[in-house]
Amino acid sequence: MPSRESFRNHYGPWAVVAGAAVGLGAEYARQIAARGLDVVLVDRDEAPLRDTSCAIANDTGVKTLPVVADLARADVGDVLTTAVAEREIGLLVYNAAVGSVSPFLATTPRHSLAMLDVNCRGPLLLAHAFVPPMVARGRGGLILMSSMSGNYGSEQLAVYAASKAFNLVLADALWAELAPHGVDVLAVQPGSTRTPGWQTSQSPELRGPGPHVMEPSEVVTTALEHLGEGPNVVPGEMNRQGVAMLAAMPRAKAVELVSRITRDLVRNI
Repeated sequence: MPSRESFRNHYGPWAVVAGAAVGLGAEYARQIAARGLDVVLVDRDEAPLRDTSCAIANDTGVKTLPVVADLARADVGDVLTTAVAEREIGLLVYNAAVGSVSPFLATTPRHSLAMLDVNCRGPLLLAHAFVPPMVARGRGGLILMSSMSGNYGSEQLAVYAASKAFNLVLADALWAELAPHGVDVLAVQPGSTRTPGWQTSQSPELRGPGPHVMEPSEVVTTALEHLGEGPNVVPGEMNRQGVAMLAAMPRAKAVELVSRITRDLVRNI
């Protein structure tokens, strides 16, 4: 793991974390601040965003800037580059996502487009906004949050899983393109993680501790430790074993298996 000084030298002095109010995004902001970077926290939910921003500044002593913004906006890149002004952004983490667990035919076109706006267009526009200066400086980092669901389509998750596949493939390509310019790119593929969004998708009896559920701190620690070591990471040994097991199956069988899991999830909510 790089030292605090080397992490700041390569990825600082400022980081942008999109989707930073709660859950994984808030944890990214905390751990990045603990490594010495000042942090721009972006979210549309103003109250928890400002609470998280103040808490991080008080706990770590770094500078924080809360930016209230809807990441579904078509001009989100312009909005955020204006908000950060002259601050030098050396690390971009795109954590925000819109999702739902429901059959495709029960999902409205409006909601499907909202998932594409936040999950696909948002990271694309922010990469266009913040990566070119990193390339010019010859250093920097980009983390995109994919998901284990991005490896295979499954029942009840058609659009969400497809959007996470977009981020996985985008990160693969940018990892190859930007590495010669000193910019590290990583797609993170978590499994079940105890975030507010995950909690709302579970039946009450499944929300407690369990070996299949990771904590946000574990996922973020794995991601930051892996940044610069490869194009993607799956946090958690059980999750990595699951990915390997599915990869050994014919694709149709893998899709049937994960669909059985997501179909049962809907029945239990």
